[in-house]
Amino acid sequence: MKLKKLSAPALLLLPAFVVLAAVIVLPLLFSFYSSFTPFRLTKPETLWIFVGLRNYATVLGNAEFWVAFGRTVLLLTVALNAEMLLGLGLALLVNKATHGQRLLRTAMMFPMMFSPVLVGFQFKFLFNDNIGFVNNALQSLGLTDQAIPWLIDGNLALLSIIIAEVWSSTAVFAILILAGLLAMPKDPVEAAHVDGCTPWQTFRYVTWPYLMPFAFIAMTIRSLDVARAYDIVKIMTDGGPAKRTELLWTLVGRTAYADARMGLANAMAYVAILLSIVFTVYFFRKLAAARQQIGAEW
Repeated sequence: MKLKKLSAPALLLLPAFVVLAAVIVLPLLFSFYSSFTPFRLTKPETLWIFVGLRNYATVLGNAEFWVAFGRTVLLLTVALNAEMLLGLGLALLVNKATHGQRLLRTAMMFPMMFSPVLVGFQFKFLFNDNIGFVNNALQSLGLTDQAIPWLIDGNLALLSIIIAEVWSSTAVFAILILAGLLAMPKDPVEAAHVDGCTPWQTFRYVTWPYLMPFAFIAMTIRSLDVARAYDIVKIMTDGGPAKRTELLWTLVGRTAYADARMGLANAMAYVAILLSIVFTVYFFRKLAAARQQIGAEW
């Protein structure tokens, strides 16, 4: 009888709400509850033992967690800046093209068509120290006489992961910045040329302020992706060697499944989510400031 009183739109949306509740809401509630328990996969009875904030205190006092967090921030900083610079360069080049611009835009999106797992396998093969393309190319060119341990040395392994991330996601910046270039009015640029501005001055004071909101949108999207990076790292190094490439979410996965400490892993996950929200709020504030600047100047 109560279902009959619901409006037609509510009845049509009801299956979607049921699916969302079953797939998203209930698992989130379960994981949040289990973060307050010493739940272990090998001991199901520990799910019903409430320990309060003990897991969160353990996470906040865990040096391994903060090292993984710092490494994640390093990856995020280097990858985002490299992707923005390369994406900006690609967008400017494609925008200047007079022929085949549609083909170039399509080719620019090509890396986005690969899943992160496939990208991980691809770059794991490329950086293999024995049969990898990179080492074979360097030795063939005479740039080195021995194989470089890309995925064995800790610093080189992190660099390899950064290269894989940049290759797979630079297109996000390029597409959004290109959208800004195509939407940008021509009058301010023409006025800058008339006033005698150099190309660099035109870009610095006219073009770039208009493109900043698009760049910050891309940064917001990619910061969330990089902050929860897992697939590429898992395939390429699995957090090794000696945990030198362990990131937040690979640490969470290892704690949950390899160590079977699901309660502690869920606490780690929620702390990581809160830290990701901080970065998202920062980029949204930068985006709002850039939009206000455009509104004031244009």
